[in-house]
Amino acid sequence: MIKQSKIIILSGPSGSGKTTISNYLISKIPNLKLSISCTTRKIRKNEKNGKDYFFISKKIFKSKIKKNQFLEWEEVYNNIFYGTLKNEINNLLKKKKYILFDIDVKGSINLKKLYKNESISIFILTNSKKILKNRLINRKLNNYKEIKIRLEKVKKENNYSNLFDFIILNEKLEKTKNKIFNIVYNFIKN
Repeated sequence: MIKQSKIIILSGPSGSGKTTISNYLISKIPNLKLSISCTTRKIRKNEKNGKDYFFISKKIFKSKIKKNQFLEWEEVYNNIFYGTLKNEINNLLKKKKYILFDIDVKGSINLKKLYKNESISIFILTNSKKILKNRLINRKLNNYKEIKIRLEKVKKENNYSNLFDFIILNEKLEKTKNKIFNIVYNFIKN
């Protein structure tokens, strides 16, 4: 079993600001390290294997499932899997790091069950689907079909928000970053 530590879990719909907020937290909090997930999706422009994700084939991913190498995993989109490797988390724990997860909603819920007292979970909301759609279009990472699929998931994902320790509305990014920083900082220091 994996040793317990302070775990910070960020989640919310695609385009809610998770990655931007994660990067901010990592830049401001010493010893906070991002858990790098595995995925079977295609690598995007400007992404690096081993830094943003571990990009692996479905065959390798499914082999790792059978070998029980994931702490949590999920088929987030049709035939696109994401998961957290146990050995990645063990390596961070050995280095005495706080661990930040920027993951999908169901993965977050599974992690919260594993690390009840050692974790804090934060769900990031936006005002509307229109704002999310504009963010997804503006970041130019997904085609129209992918954006449509991501937007269809929003209602389902928002239905799980009550299972999180905090729900933060991301209206103004700077205020949101500071609010989440204060929550995380207070959690780590206690």
